[in-house]
Amino acid sequence: MRAPYVSIRVEPSGRRANAADIVTSVGREISSGTLPAGSRLPPVRVLEQQLGISKNTVQAAYDELMARGVVEPREREGVFVAAAAAGARPVEQVIEPPLPVIVPPPLSRPDRSDGAISMSNVFIDRALLPTEKLGECARAVLREPMPAWYEPQGYPRLREVIAERLVKRGLDVSPDEVVITTGSQQSLDIIARALSTRRMAIENPVYPYAKLLFENLGIDLVGLKLDPFTGIDLAAWDKTIAERRPALIYAISSFHNPTGYSYTTSELVGLLELCQRHRVALVEDDWGSDMLSGSEYRPMLRALGGKNVLYVNSFTKKLLPSLRVGFVVADRSLVPTLVALKRLSTLGNAWLTEAIVAEFLARGFYDTHLAMVQRELDARYHACLDALDELMPAGVRWTRPGGGPTLWLDVPRSVDLRALERDLAARGVVIHDTTQAFLGAPHLHGFRIGYAYLPPDQLRAGLAAIAGAL
Repeated sequence: MRAPYVSIRVEPSGRRANAADIVTSVGREISSGTLPAGSRLPPVRVLEQQLGISKNTVQAAYDELMARGVVEPREREGVFVAAAAAGARPVEQVIEPPLPVIVPPPLSRPDRSDGAISMSNVFIDRALLPTEKLGECARAVLREPMPAWYEPQGYPRLREVIAERLVKRGLDVSPDEVVITTGSQQSLDIIARALSTRRMAIENPVYPYAKLLFENLGIDLVGLKLDPFTGIDLAAWDKTIAERRPALIYAISSFHNPTGYSYTTSELVGLLELCQRHRVALVEDDWGSDMLSGSEYRPMLRALGGKNVLYVNSFTKKLLPSLRVGFVVADRSLVPTLVALKRLSTLGNAWLTEAIVAEFLARGFYDTHLAMVQRELDARYHACLDALDELMPAGVRWTRPGGGPTLWLDVPRSVDLRALERDLAARGVVIHDTTQAFLGAPHLHGFRIGYAYLPPDQLRAGLAAIAGAL
């Protein structure tokens, strides 16, 4: 493999450079030390193209430099600055100081478990994911002409089918109010960046990557205590909001991550009244409601509260995690700001993945897939409850979310969670540390159980291992 050539600047004495100009420019750079010994000069064809002169002119210049002994030819490699050239300096130099960076947030690696039983995984079992149907949609999309330009707001057809689905669920949404994002994480990112008042209220505990994102963006976070065993104390939330005056409340209304809790309708209405009273904006992360089985949907904050409620959802966990397609629905007045902030970080997202999801939705595959997933999650949920009832020792409690992918398992305070984690790891069972989900000292003492990720036999084996370790 040839060594890379250096780029040199040739100053022409007339309208175009001649051989003498090349000799003078190379000699000056060698003398000043900017062309170290061992540097490979540009090939003849490169300078010919760069300077718009003939190759014979470039070759004549190189012949003159070789005659002077400042450069030397190497067969089949090129022309190099001679070791004896005056003013040469070492090629390798250390750049100091290195790039100053912040301390990275404590992100866990993607959980692939390496053969262990992963008990806290929030994803759905890959065996239930529609990879063949998605492949069929991908092949169909690739037969179409590819657009030359990206669409910053997102692939129009995908925005259309998303709006159509949301209208059927009782939301007043048009395609121009939908912004396609890279999963729900990018939705949260552009919303948080849009805040002029840098204070936000979040449930405590909350989805850890949302909390870490907001902290990384320098947002002052206000915790709203959520206890999945007792529900939401709206009076306490009201007092906290009145005292701290956040600009925005972030709420995971269905199958809350990490506790699995879903707001009751009275809690949804109470939260909307609280926001109205204190003039606080609201963003609803509705990642889980369409995992609830049944022929009808429960009301959502966006449906009850109107267009001023920002609505975030994603296909990531329900369809295929590697596709990373989500969206945010906002009032038309906010869309230009959200799109502009999206463009600052990505310009636009990949057309191909958005087109595949659009095709999947338009063909009706998503509804069929969701019905299958809902049946399977119901079966795994009940198998999980049966195993917990049978296996867990006294003092252990768990939530009963009624469906979805996860529940919360709470253990006595006498249990050292870190020691439990190590003990289970030795048994080939993985649970996740939940510390990052809390603002301040955790008021819950446990971890998430992801029953959607595991086949029933592995789920039971993992729960038996937890019970034995406890």
